[in-house]
Amino acid sequence: MDRRNFVKKAALTTMGLTAAPYILPSGRLFAQTNSQLAGHVVFVLLAGVVRQQESILQRYLSDSQEINIEGNIMPNLFDGQAPEQKIVYGTTGFDGQDGGVPIPKVLSRSLASQGTLFREVQVSKGGTGHYNNLSNAVSGYYGVSQGLQNRPLHPTIFEYARRLGGFQASDVWFVGNGIGNSTPLLNYSTHPDFGRYYGANFFAPTVTFGGAGERHLKGFKNYHPEEELDPIRRMQAFLNQSFMVEGREIPHLDNTEEEVYDIKQFIKQTFERKERGQIISPPVSDNGDLVTLTYAAQVMEWFKPKITVLNMNSIDVCHGDFTAYLKALHRGDHGVGWLWSFIQNNIPEMRDDTIMIVMPEHGRNLNPNPILDTNNWYGYDHSGDVNSRRMWSLMVGPNVPQGLQVGEEDNPDNVVSDQTDIVPTIAEILGFKQRVYNEGLIDPVARSLFDRI
Repeated sequence: MDRRNFVKKAALTTMGLTAAPYILPSGRLFAQTNSQLAGHVVFVLLAGVVRQQESILQRYLSDSQEINIEGNIMPNLFDGQAPEQKIVYGTTGFDGQDGGVPIPKVLSRSLASQGTLFREVQVSKGGTGHYNNLSNAVSGYYGVSQGLQNRPLHPTIFEYARRLGGFQASDVWFVGNGIGNSTPLLNYSTHPDFGRYYGANFFAPTVTFGGAGERHLKGFKNYHPEEELDPIRRMQAFLNQSFMVEGREIPHLDNTEEEVYDIKQFIKQTFERKERGQIISPPVSDNGDLVTLTYAAQVMEWFKPKITVLNMNSIDVCHGDFTAYLKALHRGDHGVGWLWSFIQNNIPEMRDDTIMIVMPEHGRNLNPNPILDTNNWYGYDHSGDVNSRRMWSLMVGPNVPQGLQVGEEDNPDNVVSDQTDIVPTIAEILGFKQRVYNEGLIDPVARSLFDRI
């Protein structure tokens, strides 16, 4: 028995009233029978809305500001030459200028060259709002009547994995970049056959390891229920806020003691490593998305999850600051490349056994809005036009064809995939796709990306 498991088992016999994070119970309906394509899946939602033209079409400023400069500002994801003239490119502080020099590429080969790129993915139903489309992506169902502050109506991939795939609570994680905009509600649905007993652990690193977390969680004390009620109440208020639980209370979840202890130890030791400067992060980590990626990597290193879903949204500044949007695209590419490198080089249990999927939640409008930034460049919204329904997806890892591109670069009518395809894709990778189909709860248009090839 290794030291970590020995200490865990010894401590479980003496656990008192613990201020535990929001974790969920184990549970299974079926044992796995289908063969797996990989043992782990990482799904990166490059959210905040990515416009097709500046990302996969590599038009930089030529299709947005009528400035004739094209080129690839996402070199870790896509192949292509960088813009010859880098008006805005890197990140403030990295080069001592305001983005004049690109962030050095992390990967020697782009993810597109290592895997399969779907050039034209569509949002085929409903609108193009952030929360609705994030919900579509994790549930595989178009909840056209889905409202803010409401959980998905149909089961999420987390619930499918736990109920149909037999995974434990600590096998599935949803890592968000904050607790606003209803994002923490995506870890499970309201569907009566699924729900919170099959949900994912939700984790917001910028909250847990931010200032409030430093005050409430650092050290992770065991509180005596009679003598220290005041700190217990403060802790409860913090957790209620941090994890956005209905009714402002953390529901009774029948957690296993092992999972409670393990997550508590993870948070405690992560604080200790943070204090000692031992947290590995991307070379450039100057926004919330990259902080989120940093701590998501710590989750993977500790728990080796079967499913990790990450939400990023710094790119959403495009509404009124096109300059910042370009920088956020470049930083997001940097972070995703770093995360793939971290998995391959720092987590032996996940190396060569992980498939990563990257996809925006939807696109942006073809035409600009009237808002100008400091460079006098126009912003872009996502009001539901044809262009805002265009996006791309990419997957890389074992059993994924390398260097394959599906769909034509400049033909939006040649749709090769749908936003709802990710749920059956993850289910196929982990060996329970047919059971998901048999439930009849994903959208009829949803298909595994492996079936789209």
